[in-house]
Amino acid sequence: MQKPASLLLMPAMLLMLAIPGSLSAKSITQEKNGSTFEPAKERKINIVKKDTPIKEEQPKEESPKLTKEEKELLARLVHAEAKGEPFKGKVAVAEVVLNRVEDGQFPDTVKDVIYQKRQFDPVANGEINKPAGNEAKEAVEEALAPDEKVTEALFFYNPEIATDTWIRTRPVIEKIGEHNFSI
Repeated sequence: MQKPASLLLMPAMLLMLAIPGSLSAKSITQEKNGSTFEPAKERKINIVKKDTPIKEEQPKEESPKLTKEEKELLARLVHAEAKGEPFKGKVAVAEVVLNRVEDGQFPDTVKDVIYQKRQFDPVANGEINKPAGNEAKEAVEEALAPDEKVTEALFFYNPEIATDTWIRTRPVIEKIGEHNFSI
């Protein structure tokens, strides 16, 4: 008794015999009536078994879509949190907020993440209400670009001024400027 896999193999072999040149005969030439013939180019056939799931291509990861107001709010937070930091540090601060939006532990919008209770000092001290500088706005645009991310972090802090001891228990994944970025 034949196994089911061998039943699929037989039609595949017959198909290979039926297609000229499919049995890799690249170097053979034939002479007939004074003419030289070369076999047809090798052809490849993909055989898909019945009920085999077809893998769909994963769409490219799109950058998050933010409203003008959300971008402005995020830029104001970046300006307040990362004044004096290198541009990469400003981008990383913006990415922390975007990473939180995508993470199930945090709210689902930029506004809700920023205004979540006791998360960002500029919200508590009013610095969030000051206008953002151009570099902070550019950092937000960079963070929204679908290129490589600067950080996967969910938290950041300046170890020189942070007073909350809890944040120091989080694993630091990188240091940019004066900020530690952690998960």
